[in-house]
Amino acid sequence: MADVKKVATRESYGNALAECGAEFPDLVVLDADLAGATKTGVFKKAFPDRHIDCGIAECNMTGIAAGLSTCGKIPFISSFAMFAAGRNFEQVRNSIGYPHLNVKIGATHAGITVGEDGATHQCNEDIALMRTIPGMTVIVPSDDVEAKAAVRAAIEMTGPVYLRFGRAAVPVINDRPDYKFEIGKGVLLREGKDVTIIASGITVASALDAAEMLAKDGIDAEVINIHTIKPLDEELVLASAKKTGKVVTAEEHTVIGGLGSAVCDCLSEKHPTPVLRIGMQDRFGESGTANELVEKYGLDGKGIYEKVKGFVK
Repeated sequence: MADVKKVATRESYGNALAECGAEFPDLVVLDADLAGATKTGVFKKAFPDRHIDCGIAECNMTGIAAGLSTCGKIPFISSFAMFAAGRNFEQVRNSIGYPHLNVKIGATHAGITVGEDGATHQCNEDIALMRTIPGMTVIVPSDDVEAKAAVRAAIEMTGPVYLRFGRAAVPVINDRPDYKFEIGKGVLLREGKDVTIIASGITVASALDAAEMLAKDGIDAEVINIHTIKPLDEELVLASAKKTGKVVTAEEHTVIGGLGSAVCDCLSEKHPTPVLRIGMQDRFGESGTANELVEKYGLDGKGIYEKVKGFVK
């Protein structure tokens, strides 16, 4: 996919907020002194009176957003995933989740593709944390098109939403007329009969690459984009698992508590199926370029191809 257009989903996030600003006058954006990095500065430039810089105080920012939501506003709180979900967990749980308030969380710089910032900033645990909060919707867009659609969908729905965005530019794979985004509905990207690859975020493009490589080996892989981790599209997961009999999940997140766990929860209860989970294997990341880390941890097309081939054979 070297010649494919690439855009960082954090860029998409900032642009989507600005695009929706005029249409949704109650939209308010809060940031924790990171507007340049999270790209909410784009919204700030367009709507300065509706952007609040709360300083390096994510927990306080969450409380402010909770209050704004009770006054009819649609607040987005923005910071790096490590802070928005990690440092901020208690406030998200008690101030947003427990009262089920209409607050959206725009978490950028998630996963190992944060790169040189290293293990302390490479949040590979945020999906697991957010999945455990009752009533929280969790979305992991795969590209620019999907990220923009996810922001709009989050604004249009009522209730708390966690949106996960990345720092690194990723291939635009959903730029087609028939693309449709719907919260809680996965997207079947490629039909197959031998194995199902269920991916989210950056690994969706990798899964498509892997499927092309597998086809050359006579392995027909079905590829599904699960952009909404919670609620999971169980109907699509079950239908594909029943067809292929083998399932592989791929995610830029720990295999504990993320997409792989969500899929296993579903299949173990409703249709026991052999599952291989590709992701961070119970370890922290390390400093390096995004591309180096994606390759080292087997989240690129070749890495997924090799693991799936071994699993099927």
